[in-house]
Amino acid sequence: MPRFYDVTVPIREGMPVWPGDPPVAVQPRQRIAAGGGCNTSHYSFGSHVGTHIDAPFHFIQSGRTLDQIEPGELIGPCWVADLTAAPGHITDRDLDAAGIPTGVTRLLVKTRNSALWAEPNAPFQPSFVAFAESGARWVVARGIRLVGIDYLSVEPFHSPESVVHNTLLGNDVVAIEGLDLRGIGAGPYQLICLPLSVPGADGCPVRAILASNHG
Repeated sequence: MPRFYDVTVPIREGMPVWPGDPPVAVQPRQRIAAGGGCNTSHYSFGSHVGTHIDAPFHFIQSGRTLDQIEPGELIGPCWVADLTAAPGHITDRDLDAAGIPTGVTRLLVKTRNSALWAEPNAPFQPSFVAFAESGARWVVARGIRLVGIDYLSVEPFHSPESVVHNTLLGNDVVAIEGLDLRGIGAGPYQLICLPLSVPGADGCPVRAILASNHG
């Protein structure tokens, strides 16, 4: 039997969001305890909150929207690379040294970012680890079709030309951001990563699960 790992960051009030994005709000609408006939709630948050998908349309006007991404692209074999020792943003050299097998098409990168999720309501951390331009180009050159990272963006904070997003999404690579990879070792897994069905969307929170027959 495979072992399953939930690598999703729970959506809750007070969680860090990208500067300028709306905060998460959870409002009770009806409560049985208050005399209502059932319990219902209203949820409000941005399309790139917590663990979420970036559709190519997020940065590329002609890129695919969320509904144009086939479910099969988000389910299947993946490789987790452990780059927690990387001294800075992830470069092509870091990826070359990470032991990523040839032929991998879904790559999740674990960095020291994952430790940040130990404090679920910690403020946004602008010094998070992301991809350097050379790392993004490495992903494209290797034919990887889905790439994930363990904080809110594949791009360094204050990247004025958004070169990483444009490199990845401009080459139709799907990005999964905000993964919690604490406790996940390097190696092969099965990824199950499904967003809501929102036609025309640029992004959406996902439930991301890894399944493994090892360790």
